[in-house]
Amino acid sequence: MRHLLNITDLTVDEVDGILKLADEITAHPDDYREAMRYKKLATLFFEPSTRTRLSFEAAMLELGGSVLGFSSADASSTAKGETVTDTVRTVGCYADIIAMRHPKEGAPMAAVQVTTVPIINAGDGGHNHPTQTLTDLLTIRREKGRLSNMTIGLCGDLKFGRTVHSLIAAMAQYEGISFVLISPQELRVPQYIERLMREKGCRFSEAERMEDVIDQLDILYMTRVQRERFFNEADYIRLRDSYILTPEKLIPARKDLSILHPLPRVTEISHKVDADPRASYFRQVLCGKQVRKALIMFLLDPKQRGEA
Repeated sequence: MRHLLNITDLTVDEVDGILKLADEITAHPDDYREAMRYKKLATLFFEPSTRTRLSFEAAMLELGGSVLGFSSADASSTAKGETVTDTVRTVGCYADIIAMRHPKEGAPMAAVQVTTVPIINAGDGGHNHPTQTLTDLLTIRREKGRLSNMTIGLCGDLKFGRTVHSLIAAMAQYEGISFVLISPQELRVPQYIERLMREKGCRFSEAERMEDVIDQLDILYMTRVQRERFFNEADYIRLRDSYILTPEKLIPARKDLSILHPLPRVTEISHKVDADPRASYFRQVLCGKQVRKALIMFLLDPKQRGEA
């Protein structure tokens, strides 16, 4: 039984296989309409979500399966004091696979210790978000035609941004990757992410002004400053508008730049940017549903993993 807690749980070959399967399903949807018939996906979302939860549910339904679950902790027996592990043990009696989001880092790992079905980490606190990373990888490959030899700018909340941490871990596996880390001092990437980049031999630099580096980038990955990760409201208010991407700031950028954002956005990308052909974030949303189809099949169908 395979789980996905961290993007590094997958080899580069497995990631590439999932991305190719996503392309295959997209090109030939009729061939996969009943691929997960009679299978059930449980979405256990202890933290709010729109895109991740609904894309998982849409993916399973379009594969011919069914879905059950809850969209907030208040809608589950957690509100009565039930533990995460008891919830997972219970839901494992009803479903074939579980996608789980939780505000506490490590909660999916605790779930894996007791589960009888595959667990997918759909985001745990400020730690990891591997299915968003698969979404990002599919988007980058479709936009740029490759996953190697490029400069990626990551802008905004790099300290608490789990999508940033997972994307760096994934892209560090490919050749010729450079990172430009754009953030205020208070929101720099954690030290363990810096160590990972050094261990993988990735070049990286830091900047506090987007305007100073935007002309160097093949990918600009914007993130919001997340109110839910702050203990101090004053700090959040002070930093929330640190970076706002506008058409004027894009003037020196490359014509083939791709702008990504895991969404939701607040103020960090002007709506005027949406009309720019370099804005890839809504194409990225569609990639999320498509790659989650492939991931569900990878975890539930041994043939997709090359197993008998």
